[in-house]
Amino acid sequence: MSNQTQDFIAFVKQTFGSQGLIPLHAPNFEGREKELVAKCIESTFVSSVGPEIVEFEKDIARYVGAKHAVAVVNGTQGLQVALRLAGVKSGDEVITQALSFAATCNSIHYLAAHPVFLDVEESTLGLCPAALTRFLEEETLEQDGARYNRKTGRRIAAVVPMHTLGFPAKISLIKQICSRYQVPLVEDAAESLGSFFEGKHTGTFGLFGVFSFNGNKIITTGGGGMIVTDDPELAKAAKHLTTTAKVPHTWEFFHDQLGYNFRMPNLNAALGRAQMERLEGFVQNKRQLASLYQTYAKEHGLHFVKEPKGSLSNYWLNALLLDDLTSRDAFLATTNQAGVMTRPLWTPLNRLPYNQNCQTGPLPVTQNLYERLVNIPSSVRL
Repeated sequence: MSNQTQDFIAFVKQTFGSQGLIPLHAPNFEGREKELVAKCIESTFVSSVGPEIVEFEKDIARYVGAKHAVAVVNGTQGLQVALRLAGVKSGDEVITQALSFAATCNSIHYLAAHPVFLDVEESTLGLCPAALTRFLEEETLEQDGARYNRKTGRRIAAVVPMHTLGFPAKISLIKQICSRYQVPLVEDAAESLGSFFEGKHTGTFGLFGVFSFNGNKIITTGGGGMIVTDDPELAKAAKHLTTTAKVPHTWEFFHDQLGYNFRMPNLNAALGRAQMERLEGFVQNKRQLASLYQTYAKEHGLHFVKEPKGSLSNYWLNALLLDDLTSRDAFLATTNQAGVMTRPLWTPLNRLPYNQNCQTGPLPVTQNLYERLVNIPSSVRL
């Protein structure tokens, strides 16, 4: 493994044209970012009101093919709001995948609801349709038009698949399953801006989709997220909730319900608009990098993780599948010591201390991927 890893390190440094530290995924600001941010500063509209927010929402809605978009401070809070508007209440249960970033389950906990963790597929890294069907069929029952967990008696209020590393889950099939069992579908599309499944953008299959623009995403607003939906009333409600539920008025401050101060600042949106001008180029650049990795892996006996059949992935984070946990940890240690940043997948969510009491299905694929998968440098190359 040592010689193979050293060869890989040399390849990465040659590919990125650097002998210094090579990050996992660095932002790229070679366009009009400084210009648009400076104009925003000059306008003095730098907080949660301003034209850049509205235009950025239009940019995202147009790109992904959604009718409406609502800009928020980050993807986590966007997912929380989407779940609330999908009908998730305190004491409900939300089905999601165990293989995901903590934000996915945190958004469920913030509503005092309970995550239920199911397995993923190796081919997509996303929620396994068979595991979802099996759980809904065997572990739940129908009552008054809703599904209830046989074991806990709690209502199943939503299903949240995540498009892991930018690879689309089998979202059409997941949507069919949710429709069959009458459970709302909310997509965690945080990592998948620029990814399509069967010609349709991720995040647009469910009642809501939520994207993230954190500093390490394919485009960034520094911090930020976006809720997308085709439902005009839900979009209106999302914007209302995220602006502290303040009733519009020239001078009066009246809030008609408990809302959130989750609106994206205009300053961040200005950065996002400049980044959106370059998104297509970013996706093409990253797909070219994935092709280079794929060729290298094939020639050197490595297993490169390719986009699922029927999808077009943004290849946000490229990945290799190694033999086992021992080889994974040796690879991580050697590459990071050499200044080539790599990382494993997240600790499965069911193993986090605050999720110990959550219901969890069998997770053989999740555990296998956690022990074997490593992410490798995936920045847009200059």
